[in-house]
Amino acid sequence: MHYRHHHPENDPAYKGLSVNQGVENVPIINPYERPRRRRKTYSVGDYVNGILASDISMLGQAVTLIESSLPEHNETAQRVIEKCLPHAGRSTRLGITGVPGAGKSTFIEALGMHLVRKGQKLAVLAIDPSSERSKGSILGDKTRMEELSTAEGAFIRPSPSAGSLGGVARKTRESIILCEAAGFDTVFVETVGVGQSETAVHSMVDFFLLIQLAGTGDELQGIKRGIMEMADGIAINKCDGNNVEKAHVARTLFGNALRLFPPHEAGWLPEVHTCSAVEKNGIAEVWEMVTRYMQFVEKTGYLYRKRNDQAKYWMYESINESLKTSFYTNPKISRMLPDYEQRVLNNEISSFVAARQLLDSYLG
Repeated sequence: MHYRHHHPENDPAYKGLSVNQGVENVPIINPYERPRRRRKTYSVGDYVNGILASDISMLGQAVTLIESSLPEHNETAQRVIEKCLPHAGRSTRLGITGVPGAGKSTFIEALGMHLVRKGQKLAVLAIDPSSERSKGSILGDKTRMEELSTAEGAFIRPSPSAGSLGGVARKTRESIILCEAAGFDTVFVETVGVGQSETAVHSMVDFFLLIQLAGTGDELQGIKRGIMEMADGIAINKCDGNNVEKAHVARTLFGNALRLFPPHEAGWLPEVHTCSAVEKNGIAEVWEMVTRYMQFVEKTGYLYRKRNDQAKYWMYESINESLKTSFYTNPKISRMLPDYEQRVLNNEISSFVAARQLLDSYLG
């Protein structure tokens, strides 16, 4: 029997049931959609010329190449960096760290606007914390720095740490080179404020600034000695409202604590200043401290020695990163790893012996 519209539910035997015909098959591709233009590919020369001409769009695309995990992108990025290197090294590199909630982003925007209004060009490279579970990242620095992100002469670039701090730190240092070649006078590098990120950022900047808070209890509690020793200066933020007196007390406490640490390598005595990023108070004084430091280390020759040491440090870090990548992407090792993992879990072999045998297989 031929049922109406080929639906058995429409048979007279099924009272009260009726199925409509429906619509005809629609095309998978929207017929009204305009064909997308393929993204234009640029040569190494195009990138270099664009960066040297201070083309922000080209700079952003070059930084994207640096952050890419594709081998062909990495090769192009390294060639661009190599050609930009002679034009780099002329900026003030400022690392900024602090506990969560210290107001780093607000401080960076306040100090950044202070510099931009003075006619300087500023690049902000922010290492954004990524989720260890999903590897996702908010990348909200442009949202938090609303005024600075739209200011002429400012370039803000957040980078997700993606669980690999060493990798993103190396890429951030390479981004510094491109920003300097593009003519930026000052480069800020903001850390995630946790873990080993401070050490990584300290190894790529000239001045390392620690942002602190007052009125949170024992001012020195929870402050890692290592971070305090790395700091070239401390800014106690949120010195406003009912917190002014507490901020000045904290300034004295931090100043006394700094005197107990070993002398600075450059002979510089780290300073402590109070400021309010919201009210824009004390911001100019913090920058004057950075300026005095740069003049001091340039005069003594310490800046030159420090940058040379940093260049050697990142050479070895790049070697370590490349060896690690080469090991885990080796087809032979990839096949062996699951078996060795299971043997370690079954207590058939120790973790150390398993690692040794895998390395022997890789090197052999």
